[in-house]
Amino acid sequence: MISRKGKYGIRALLYIARQPESCPVSVEQIASSEGIPRKFLEAIMLELKLGGLVHSSRGKGGGYTLQKTPKRITIGQIIRAVDGPIAPVPCVSATAYAPCTDCPEESTCAVRLVMLEVREAISRVVDLKTLEALLEEADVLAPSDSHSFHI
Repeated sequence: MISRKGKYGIRALLYIARQPESCPVSVEQIASSEGIPRKFLEAIMLELKLGGLVHSSRGKGGGYTLQKTPKRITIGQIIRAVDGPIAPVPCVSATAYAPCTDCPEESTCAVRLVMLEVREAISRVVDLKTLEALLEEADVLAPSDSHSFHI
């Protein structure tokens, strides 16, 4: 299950993606517009920066901009940057594999086999869905005077 932190990360990047490219967006702007607690958002933005998804600039007129175009940022990248691996159990993680301590034989473990299918299905969706595609879908779903798209 995606955490609140993951949902806020997606919403924050959607907000930034809607702004003109050269205009940094402050945490205060995002927090106020999206209804996200400012301190929580600051921590999320740091993780998104460390994940290579946003740039930050300090000082007057500073804030956050996307490091890549919305077409090159996937929802999976955002989720992994703030929530970590998408796998439901560690033995099927593509990025943070760890054997399960209670599993006698990984290759024949029925739980692992089904969780591998779950991870692959989730990954197929979130790794193909870009920020740009989500913005386009939000524009279709939202009234023309509203830019709020809640996950």
